[in-house]
Amino acid sequence: MASLLDNNIKYDIINVEKNMSKTKKRCKLVKAILTNRKHVSFEDIDKLLRAFGYEPKQPRGGSSHYVYRKKGVNPIVVPFKRPFLKEVYVKKVIKQLGLEDFYEENC
Repeated sequence: MASLLDNNIKYDIINVEKNMSKTKKRCKLVKAILTNRKHVSFEDIDKLLRAFGYEPKQPRGGSSHYVYRKKGVNPIVVPFKRPFLKEVYVKKVIKQLGLEDFYEENC
């Protein structure tokens, strides 16, 4: 019985460490976006929205706008643009996700 308990504790510790590393990566990305809103790539916004549970829908028929959806929340529309997105779209994502509050609470 003691070995089963030891295994459960080890498993819990591993899960906590994995969650901490995910949170650190997410915090690092959020900090980068909040500090430099004019130089945010589409890939960074894509990673961020996926991390927050949004599912992307790729454009069809020549459109360049991706629609990110999450159940119970308004969709977010982001154009595919290189090298950086326009600041207007970055600000919309920051506002809708509440990134400033997220960063203060979790990072």
